[in-house]
Amino acid sequence: MVFLPQEIIAKKRDGKKLSQDEIGRFIKGLITGGVSEAQAAAFTMATYFQHMDIEERVALTLAMRDSGKVLNWQDLDGAIIDKHSTGGVGDNVSLMLAPILAACGAYVPMISGRGLGHTGGTLDKFDAIPNYNTNPDNELFAKTVKQVGCAIIGQTPDLAPADKILYAIRDVCATVENISLITASILSKKLAAGLDALILDVKIGSGAFMQTLDEAHALSDSLIKVGNGAGLKTGALITNMNEPLASAAGNALEVINAVKFLKNEKQDERLREITLRLCANGLVLGKTFANEQQAYEKCEQVLRSGAALEKFNQMLAMLGAPNDFSNNMDRYLPKSKIIKDVFAKKSGIISSINTKAIGMAVVVLGGGRRNPSDRIDYAVGFDNLANIGQKADSSAPIARIHANDETSLLEASQRIIEAYEIGGQIDKTPLIYSKQLEA
Repeated sequence: MVFLPQEIIAKKRDGKKLSQDEIGRFIKGLITGGVSEAQAAAFTMATYFQHMDIEERVALTLAMRDSGKVLNWQDLDGAIIDKHSTGGVGDNVSLMLAPILAACGAYVPMISGRGLGHTGGTLDKFDAIPNYNTNPDNELFAKTVKQVGCAIIGQTPDLAPADKILYAIRDVCATVENISLITASILSKKLAAGLDALILDVKIGSGAFMQTLDEAHALSDSLIKVGNGAGLKTGALITNMNEPLASAAGNALEVINAVKFLKNEKQDERLREITLRLCANGLVLGKTFANEQQAYEKCEQVLRSGAALEKFNQMLAMLGAPNDFSNNMDRYLPKSKIIKDVFAKKSGIISSINTKAIGMAVVVLGGGRRNPSDRIDYAVGFDNLANIGQKADSSAPIARIHANDETSLLEASQRIIEAYEIGGQIDKTPLIYSKQLEA
């Protein structure tokens, strides 16, 4: 039967269920040219309003996965595990998680992204490291994963190319915020990476895209059901993003924070717990350990012994970064011209934080993008960020700002001052709301 994209669009527009074959032919048409950009835009808008059930989401995810190369790690003796975060501020977990998992005997072929809106991107952090190759060819990527146990790179052109096409269209026709499409976009890339298990960090709060627990559960449930339905063991933690996860926000500053974490020099308490819980649950999903407690203790051990740091150093060296990077960060990372403490508008106990406002303050400094084509200033941002429950006064700043000009310094300082609420009822929401390791 002749393939007519408009028939599939009309069917979804009218709220009818699409078959696996119909979805597969439509996505194939995106790659071959049989579906125009206008038709793809119409398809995403129809899906935005009518949604897809779980079977349709599985079909869309698999079709997008199969639009390009699917990596195969069958010759490796260990679980292939990855993590995905829905985004936040001071979320540098991937930098520690990948080498910790590798030191525990897993393999982590992590395909990461750049910053989106007020949230920082893992690739932007690695771009702050001189000569680190975030876009290696498949041969170097595979070699690094096999020899080191982990590699963190960007999406290559031949992995889920239909997702790149569809996401660009969604971005300009206001159809990004749809769980059916979000689910397929996230999981198609992870499935293309050839994973055995995927642990999700679904964030909720003032610095997250999901503002309510119901929204977070809806996305988590969709990702878990579709991931497992597509043959990928998928679980999730729903975690708190009502304050920055690390005490740093900004690319080079978050790299410093991560290296100090791996060197056991400084480990932010909330960041440590989230990182180790994600690692432990990922290892359980990948059947590397029988239970979370055993896995958690092993993660603590490889972190404490320096084995995770060694994996991190090996990954950097394999992908082009200086061999002595972790011991000489001051020599290699960019530095801002102005470094100043920022103080709250009054003294008292920090009761809540508008975390999105901190992320936007980093953007104001130049550490994030206002437009997709913007160049990032990797040096700028904040460190020594104060937590909820800490005291703020004339001798206890709420942050230290790193800026490269006075104009952005003044605006970003004002934004972060306004982001910190002093006095009032203290936000006591839990660090981890829930976890789900079964479909």
